[in-house]
Amino acid sequence: MGLSVVQGFTKSLAMTVLSEIGDKTFFAAAILAMRHPRRYVLSGCLGALIVMTILSAVVGWAAPNLISRKWTHHITTVLFLGFGLWSLWDAFHDGEAEEFAEVEKELNADIKSNGGETKENNKDDDDLKKKSRPFLTQFSPILLKAFSITFFGEWGDKSQLATIGLAADENPLGVVLGGILGQALCTTAAVLGGKSLATQISEKLIGLCGGVLFIVFGIQSFLATVES
Repeated sequence: MGLSVVQGFTKSLAMTVLSEIGDKTFFAAAILAMRHPRRYVLSGCLGALIVMTILSAVVGWAAPNLISRKWTHHITTVLFLGFGLWSLWDAFHDGEAEEFAEVEKELNADIKSNGGETKENNKDDDDLKKKSRPFLTQFSPILLKAFSITFFGEWGDKSQLATIGLAADENPLGVVLGGILGQALCTTAAVLGGKSLATQISEKLIGLCGGVLFIVFGIQSFLATVES
């Protein structure tokens, strides 16, 4: 039991870090942190990723009870190999820093559609108004925005599907713990590092490392024996 938790933890941690660094949600967290208080952005983004990790692990844990263990094992193997090839393809065909520019453009368009809600006009007056409001109403719009952007950005992403597959094949508790730690490390780095860190990351190198990791997991899963 202990060994299976550690194995699920290490696999999930490595997969999460290599999947999330340079991902759209990573860049979204970095951009939001440049425009809003960091603690609220971190809370919203990290909260969404934790919820997503737990939901994905629960789905993966339930899968063997709905489908035979043999089939879930084979599906997981195909998923890992497929995601590995997908990541390698993206690494070789996507231009450097394109993803950051794309996410920044989307967020700017969202701001314009909401009437430029992030303008800092009359900042002193706004700060005084904030102090007079209840604590929750001061940060909830920013926290909810960070939560929703991150949650829906991750929904259906390959990292979510990979977490489901990993939880179906490994100890779900280890997968959840490793995933949460990985998400916390990546999101904190994005929020604290901001644009300077995001623009210095080599998306190609991260994609190559992630692709190789997925393929290694796929080969390991293929060679592993299935428990009946």
